[in-house]
Amino acid sequence: MVSRDFIAAVKLSEIPAYRLAQRAGIDPVTLSKLMNGIVRPKVNDARIIAVGHLLGLKPSECFTGQEDERCPVG
Repeated sequence: MVSRDFIAAVKLSEIPAYRLAQRAGIDPVTLSKLMNGIVRPKVNDARIIAVGHLLGLKPSECFTGQEDERCPVG
């Protein structure tokens, strides 16, 4: 699961999220889906690490250890 620190870094960045995604080589829609839990990345997902690198985050700062947590359906 993507960490809150990662999400905050993307949102607070001076570079718009769509531009971060483009520079990391991923589609902006994919970044949005990853950040919002629609697509659930595995730990060490290269897409998240690439965006994190642009933001100055270490790979360990990009993920939480809650991969098994389920989103409520409703």
